[in-house]
Amino acid sequence: MKRTVFAPSLLAVALASPVIGHAQSMDMKGMEMKDMKSDAKSQEQVHKGAGTVKNVDQAKGVVTIAHGPIQDLKWPAMTMSFGVRDKAMLENVKPGAKVEFGFVQSGKGYQITEIR
Repeated sequence: MKRTVFAPSLLAVALASPVIGHAQSMDMKGMEMKDMKSDAKSQEQVHKGAGTVKNVDQAKGVVTIAHGPIQDLKWPAMTMSFGVRDKAMLENVKPGAKVEFGFVQSGKGYQITEIR
């Protein structure tokens, strides 16, 4: 019984609060925004991997790599295809090559941002 009385009371307090209930009315005039980056790419987390190239489709901008574990994503070793941010990155990438690469999440997939 106390829970049902407490929850509406908490909600009433939250809605009355100037911080929680009216956050959209906060005045941001005078705040320095010039150093803040609005570019989503600047906030992407780059993950690192290493593996062996299995296939390259330069026309589609896709490379398939059998990579080792990706620790920060808790991925086991596996073979998967990645899109590339710039198709020119694949000009010198050949099947069988050992590579190190950086990639970011892009929508539901992953996109390579660097490969060497």
